[in-house]
Amino acid sequence: MDDAQAPRRRRVIGPPAEHFFSPCPRGLETLLSEELVGLGAQQPAVLPGGVAWQGNWRAAYRANLESRLATRVLWRVAQTAYRREEDLYDCARAVAWERWFGVRQTLRVYTSAIDSPLKSLNFATLRIKDAVCDRFRDRFGRRPDVDQRTPDVRIHLFLERSQATLYLDLSGEPLYKRGHKLARTEAPLKENLAAGILLLSGWNRSEPLFDPFCGSGTFLLEAAQMALALAPGAARHFGFENLENFDERLWREVQARAQAQSQPVRALPIFGSDSDPDQVRGARLNLQAAGLSDAVTLACVDVLASRPPAEPPGTMIANPPYGVRVGDQASLAEFYPRLGDHLKQHYGGWRCYLFSGDPELPRRIGLRASRRIPLMNGAIDCRLYEYRLMTGSYDPRAEPI
Repeated sequence: MDDAQAPRRRRVIGPPAEHFFSPCPRGLETLLSEELVGLGAQQPAVLPGGVAWQGNWRAAYRANLESRLATRVLWRVAQTAYRREEDLYDCARAVAWERWFGVRQTLRVYTSAIDSPLKSLNFATLRIKDAVCDRFRDRFGRRPDVDQRTPDVRIHLFLERSQATLYLDLSGEPLYKRGHKLARTEAPLKENLAAGILLLSGWNRSEPLFDPFCGSGTFLLEAAQMALALAPGAARHFGFENLENFDERLWREVQARAQAQSQPVRALPIFGSDSDPDQVRGARLNLQAAGLSDAVTLACVDVLASRPPAEPPGTMIANPPYGVRVGDQASLAEFYPRLGDHLKQHYGGWRCYLFSGDPELPRRIGLRASRRIPLMNGAIDCRLYEYRLMTGSYDPRAEPI
C-alpha cells in the first residue's frame, strides 16, 4: 500500500515516559525548568542552553503552545555512542522514521555539537539525511525530498564527545515566532528572551510597565500576553501537527484549556514609546496583528523628553541602543550619562531594567545597579541591569499618538 493511502495512525497516550529537550536563550534555563514543570514536565535537568525533561504528549503539546521561554521542543527518538560518521548513519538507518512521517513529506536535518571529534558537521548532517532517505527507499522504493527552507519534518542531531542524540522537532518554526509579528526593526530582540527579561524583573503583571525604546513592541506584546494569560503559540502551527502520531483530539483539549484560562483584551497599564515615528507605527501594527492594540498605550517621544506614564511604583524595561547593534561609541558615550540623569530626575519610585551588550553602559550611566544578570542575546554577551530609583517626581507628559 502506498503510504499516502495508509490510514493515519494515532499513538496511544501512555505514562510520562517520553524524553524531550527544550533549548532556550542562555541565562533562562532555570526559569524555563520551572515553567516546564508547571506545564506538566517531570524530572527536568537544567543544562547549558536548555532543559532536558520527561513527560507525556499532553505536556509536549502544552510546552509548544504555552511556553514563553523555550525555543523548541525536541523529542528524543534515538541515542548512541559514536566515533565516526558511519556510526551515526547506522543509528539513523535503524530508526523507524516511517512510523512518524511519510515519504511524500519533505525533511531537513540540523546538527549541533559540543566537543565532537568529527572534522565536518556538514558531513555528519549529510550522513543522517542519507540514512533516513535510504531507509525510505528500501521500504517504499523512493526517497523523501529535502527542503532547506520550509520542511514538513525537522530532524536534529546533537553530538557530544562520544554520544549522539537524534530528535524530532515538535515545534517546526522556533517558538519565539509567535505567529503575529509583522513589522520588525534593525535590532530585533527574540520574544522568548524578552519574556524571560520580564520574568527576571519581577514585574507583577498589574503594576505599570513602560518601555521607552519600544521599537517593534516586543516587550509590550509579551507583557500584554502575560497580563491576559494568553497562550503565546495560539496564533501559529507546530511541527507535531505534521507527524503521523499527532493526536488531534488531545491537541484540541490542550487548546481549549489554554483558551479557557485567557482573559478578554482590555486596557492595561502597559506603555511604550520611541523617538522614531516609523518604529511606533511598526509597534502599533504588531499589536493590531496580535489583537492587542486596545491593551497597550503608545507614544512617539524621545526617552530624554519622556515622563512616567503612570504614578509609581512602576517597572521600566528597555533595550537601549548599544554599539554592537546601532549607534557609534562616541554618541553612546554622550547619551548614557544623560539617560542616567534623566532617570534619576524623573523616575523616582520606579524600578528600571536596562538590557545591554555594551560594557560601557554601567560605567557611564551614573547609576548604581542593584543586580546584574548575565544573559545571551544570540552570540552577544549581555547583562540585565536593575536600577531602583529613589528620587524624582511624577509628571506625565507623553501623549499617545
